[in-house]
Amino acid sequence: MTRRDALKGMAAGTGGLITSGCVMKRSKRTSTKPERPNVLVVFGDQWRGQDVGCLGNTDVMTPHVDGLAREGILYLNAIANYPLCTPSRAQLLTGRYPHALELVTNDLAIRTNEVSIAHVLGAHGYRCGYIGKWHLDGWSRDKFTPPGPRRLGFDDYWAVWNCSHEYFNAKYYLDTPEPVSIQGYEPNHQTGLAIKFIENHCEEYKNRPFCLFVSYAPPHEPYELVPERYSAMYDPDRIRLRPNCKEPTRRDIADYYAACTALDENMGRMLDTLDRCGIAENTIVVFTSDHGDMLWSQGNTKKQQPWGESILIPLIIRYPARIKPGQRSGTLICVSDIMPTILGIVGVSIPPCVQGTELSWSALGGRGQESPSAYLMEMFGIGQVMANRIFTWRGVRTRRYLYAEDLSGPWLLYDLERDAYEMRNVVGSNDYKSAQDELAAELRSWYKRLDETYLPAVEQARAVGRYDEAMALMNAVIPLYRPDHPEVIMLKQYLADGGNWTNRRF
Repeated sequence: MTRRDALKGMAAGTGGLITSGCVMKRSKRTSTKPERPNVLVVFGDQWRGQDVGCLGNTDVMTPHVDGLAREGILYLNAIANYPLCTPSRAQLLTGRYPHALELVTNDLAIRTNEVSIAHVLGAHGYRCGYIGKWHLDGWSRDKFTPPGPRRLGFDDYWAVWNCSHEYFNAKYYLDTPEPVSIQGYEPNHQTGLAIKFIENHCEEYKNRPFCLFVSYAPPHEPYELVPERYSAMYDPDRIRLRPNCKEPTRRDIADYYAACTALDENMGRMLDTLDRCGIAENTIVVFTSDHGDMLWSQGNTKKQQPWGESILIPLIIRYPARIKPGQRSGTLICVSDIMPTILGIVGVSIPPCVQGTELSWSALGGRGQESPSAYLMEMFGIGQVMANRIFTWRGVRTRRYLYAEDLSGPWLLYDLERDAYEMRNVVGSNDYKSAQDELAAELRSWYKRLDETYLPAVEQARAVGRYDEAMALMNAVIPLYRPDHPEVIMLKQYLADGGNWTNRRF
């Protein structure tokens, strides 16, 4: 018996429990609805929450996403718990935290005994498909993920490349190890595949619901890999910089915005397809990202950092049949909460191994309780973040405060009501002593709640049982760079010291 067969057997009916070890107006059309709603999840890589028009950035052009927000609920405090690709993507699919998933860094493979949203919905009769960047099958990044358990239940359609950022020289795998080459801009082609999936579903499987994930690799760098017609929309000299932005490369920011606009246009193509097929009313559409991008705020680049530019993500949920349009919610909702929240909206039972919070009430007009904080982390401290001299840290984000510690103790504290751009670190200030004490206690409550311990990087890898794999990964990656590369020298010394380094002070 396959894992999927077992899950189907455990999920008979809506009450079945699955257990584990572990300005755009579109015409509205009606159609015969499947018993349950379709689910379409669309997400970019490194698309930060600040950079959509509906969240206040009037420089970036995102009319389709803005229209989606007007038609559903827009979350103002959507947060990536671990702002790094592999851990965050695994959280999105499973609703579990990275230490429980044993994913301390990028390019480790997710365990095949984890229960994903596709396993759950597949057990309820959904056709589950995945298109785009996966980044959950370990090293190397061009490996073929064959049909079977490594696809985590996305068994009905698969058009995936594990990880690449060559947007004009892209490839993907279907069900055989011969790659398919893409002509032109990768997101355009992937959107075409998604449209064909939706159209085929409506023609051949209209009595069954579908769950489709579309995972774009932009706006992640290299920023310049964007079609000229989008790049030409943005004049770098006219872009308004965030007040905390230091020594930016304006052309990169302009091209980042251009990629956002390109993805927005593709989002519109999929929304139009739902309308044309007559299934928009009964389709849950989720738009989000895995994490953000510093883009020279605080003088830093990339992700893996606790500031808002790194941890805040866009999150919009539209479901015309049940979600009132035009809502803006301040509810704290994390990547780990998205999977159980979708399942709650669908109306199916949530596996007991899920650690995220089911927040469907926030979208459906009900009442419920959110967590007082989001738990934040960087567990291994390697990769692009090292150039900023930031290594491991843990923290919490509330509606008002951002607080973080490193291995030496309290590191950052910002009062977001008075300092929205996080420009005044008040850690250790007498004026914020009581707030700091409360936030430190809140952070420790997360350790207890999740049975987690903040450890130096090498000890952390050992604690979750992935030390050998993490070291093998380092040994595979290091030869790709010059031996005298400063970050290679730093990485070797960092690992030799057990990853027991503290962070640059702010």
